Amino acid sequence: MSKDTVPPLKKVYFEQVVPALMASRGYKNKHQVPKLEKIVLNTGIGADADKNQIADTARDMALIAGQKPLLNKSRKAIANFKLKQGQVVGSSVTLRGDNMWHFLMRLLAVALPTIRDFRGVPNKLDGQGNYNIGIADFTIFPEINVESAKRHMGLDITLVTSAHTDDEARELLKLLGMPFRRTEQAAATKTA
Repeated sequence: MSKDTVPPLKKVYFEQVVPALMASRGYKNKHQVPKLEKIVLNTGIGADADKNQIADTARDMALIAGQKPLLNKSRKAIANFKLKQGQVVGSSVTLRGDNMWHFLMRLLAVALPTIRDFRGVPNKLDGQGNYNIGIADFTIFPEINVESAKRHMGLDITLVTSAHTDDEARELLKLLGMPFRRTEQAAATKTA
C-alpha cells in the first residue's frame, strides 16, 4: 500500500457515515460526530508457553496487525498458576490511523465472514461507547497459514470510539458495516 492512498473504509466514514450521523443525531458540527479512535488486539499466551510459542504468537500477531506486538509480562508471581514475575503472558497491538482502518476493513470484509455458522457479532457494548469482540481462533485471518499454525489461539479485539453512549457507538459501527446480530424481537417483527 502506498502512503498516498486513503483507506476505503476511512473514505466511507467521511463521505457517508459523518453526514448520516449528523442528520440522524442532530449534530451541528462534524467534530461532534463520534469516531473510531483506536483498535486494540490482545491475546493471551499462557504461563506454560516456551520461547518458541511466544515467538510464534508474536509473529502471528504481527502478520494480523501489520505492526510488531508488545509482549505483556506478569506484574507479580502467583504460585497457584505457576506464574513468575516478569514472565510473558500475552501480547497486544494498538492500531491507530490508516493501519486501524485497513485492519477494520480486513476484519469486516474477510475475517468475520469466514467464521463457520456466522450470524453476526453480539450487540452489547461496554457502557462507555467501546466495543469488544472475542475471536475463538485467529486463523480466520488470511495472513495466518492454518497448516503452519502450531497453536490455535483466541484474540480479543477492542474498538475504542469517541462516542459518549452505547447507542451512538452502535450506530457508528453499524454504518461502518459491523454485522450486528439481529435480536429475536427484531427478527419476529420483520417476519410478521
